[in-house]
Amino acid sequence: MSEPARLVRLVLATANLDKADEIEAIFAPMADRFELVPRPDHIGDVEETGGTLEENALLKARALCEATGLPALADDTGLEVDALGGAPGVYSARYAGEAASYADNVAKLIHEMERRSDRRARFSTVAAAAFPDGRELVARGSVAGELAEAPAGQNGFGYDPLFRPDEGDGRTFAEMSRDEKNALSHRGRAFRLLAERLAAQIA
Repeated sequence: MSEPARLVRLVLATANLDKADEIEAIFAPMADRFELVPRPDHIGDVEETGGTLEENALLKARALCEATGLPALADDTGLEVDALGGAPGVYSARYAGEAASYADNVAKLIHEMERRSDRRARFSTVAAAAFPDGRELVARGSVAGELAEAPAGQNGFGYDPLFRPDEGDGRTFAEMSRDEKNALSHRGRAFRLLAERLAAQIA
């Protein structure tokens, strides 16, 4: 009889509860392999000084791994808008300022897109894992789409009310259920790929 799969505990680097809920939902079908541990409250913010999504994701994963002694999961996500030369990109979470709310960022993006006919955009997530023994894994997920002219939907978070994925049915991410969004989204793709690579590492 084969040995049962080893359960691996992974601490989440994100302090964003919306993002944590989404990552937990993505990993839920793999609960027999991975146990996700919430980010401890006493750990301060990790300064995102990287110039790329990969650099920032690894910065956060390494910091939480070092602080907790556990393997850590992190991600960084950017919305790249063609008409804005790829902005806001790595600065998506703080597009309207360091303390910007979701609504602030959406409002700035709507303003920047006024009178622009090209509304093509791409969401990208880089998911990263860091282990106490120094091993690191990264995976990227992307989804192409377009920006709606006005927000639509009450679900999701961030720029979800504006983003309509090409592979969907015309709804924004915020008009979809969490499961519908995760099946298509950049974050869902990145973390599912990372989970596959993690499973191969610990097999």
